[in-house]
Amino acid sequence: MAPRPRFLMTDPSCFDVCYQINPWMAPTAWRPEHLAAAKTASATLKAALQAAGGQVETVGAVRGLPDLVFPANAAVVLDGKALLARFRHPERQGEEAVFRSVFTRLQARGVIGEIVDLPDGVLQEGAGDAIWDLGRGLFWAGHGQRSTRASIAAIRRTFGQEVVALELASDRFYHLDTCFCPLAGGEVLYYPPAFTPEALVVIRDRIPAAQRIEASAQEAAAFCVNAVNLGDQLIMARAPASLRAKLEARGYRLTQIDLDPFILSGGAAYCMTLRLDRTSDARPAILAAE
Repeated sequence: MAPRPRFLMTDPSCFDVCYQINPWMAPTAWRPEHLAAAKTASATLKAALQAAGGQVETVGAVRGLPDLVFPANAAVVLDGKALLARFRHPERQGEEAVFRSVFTRLQARGVIGEIVDLPDGVLQEGAGDAIWDLGRGLFWAGHGQRSTRASIAAIRRTFGQEVVALELASDRFYHLDTCFCPLAGGEVLYYPPAFTPEALVVIRDRIPAAQRIEASAQEAAAFCVNAVNLGDQLIMARAPASLRAKLEARGYRLTQIDLDPFILSGGAAYCMTLRLDRTSDARPAILAAE
């Protein structure tokens, strides 16, 4: 039997929206009742992952680090190797030590084989900006909003895999996972206005038109592109009917969750998880760049 997918999630007990580092965040809109809703939403997401065959490792909450609930930004993980993130905004930099401790414990248990640090001065915000596409055998890597262009070479050196750079054009879609989602059937769900013209050329050159699913502004604003895909199942925030129709026509089954408290901070299902067991499927590695 294939191993069960393994995810990292975070206890949301210390989640709130108390600062603004992206346009979705509105501290004045946060209410005490949102925390209870966030706990329910996180538990529902965890249950959905488990129902889909996944297992979940949980990071403890840390007061003063509300965005710790988005562990997709903790690291890039492939083939048992974890490239730890370095955050742009001071509000999130305290997460780095926490996640280092988490990955050290995972390494001691044999869940992770190797921990790698970024070169000095390079910013890279984890799997949110480096999405492994198993079918194509490459990373899609976002830069220009949170992660720096130099992170592309760092990812390539660390994993020895092809990395395709995509420059992000909007602070509303500040990580690649908010606007780009490779699917198990070879399709890619994406929101074109989130990318520079040059990045759109790369996407359209690399992905045949029949495999490109364009999200509308409404669908992207609902954070449905920020989805977890397991086979023919998509776990995501509540989707507009238009997107449900597009995805169901392709044979995907949707599990929709009310993630509104986390969308108030600019994140949803993919942001709230980090896949720990991704492998390159023994694809030939490229030579690491010097």
